[in-house]
Amino acid sequence: MTAHTDSTFTFLDWDEHELGRTEGGTRLARATVRNTYTGVIEAADTHCAYTIAYAPDGTGTFSGYQLFEGSVAGRKGGFAVREEGTFDERGTVRCSFEVLPGSGSGELAGLTGSGSYTAEHGVKAVPYRFEHSAG
Repeated sequence: MTAHTDSTFTFLDWDEHELGRTEGGTRLARATVRNTYTGVIEAADTHCAYTIAYAPDGTGTFSGYQLFEGSVAGRKGGFAVREEGTFDERGTVRCSFEVLPGSGSGELAGLTGSGSYTAEHGVKAVPYRFEHSAG
């Protein structure tokens, strides 16, 4: 059975380092991020790693992974997701994510699912949508 859920995560920390820049102004960066999830996903202090490409006009794309330890719908364990997204010149992020097959542990072994969120620059609490099925 698949559950459709809307919940919130809170941004805790962002640490970004530039990896390189072209003469035209395109930049490549790596960021590590921490978040706390509440709602269907309960996970404090997640670990994220992103690679970010910034276009000269301030828009860009990113991809990365996020590691969770906590619970989903009351079932305890851990899992990882792969994330892909874009952002506009105002910093509005649109992201989709998918549970990595085989990454679930504990009561979350066999977890599948995907979700998405839109985050406005400067807003720490971000609503997300997550559709999941336990194994």
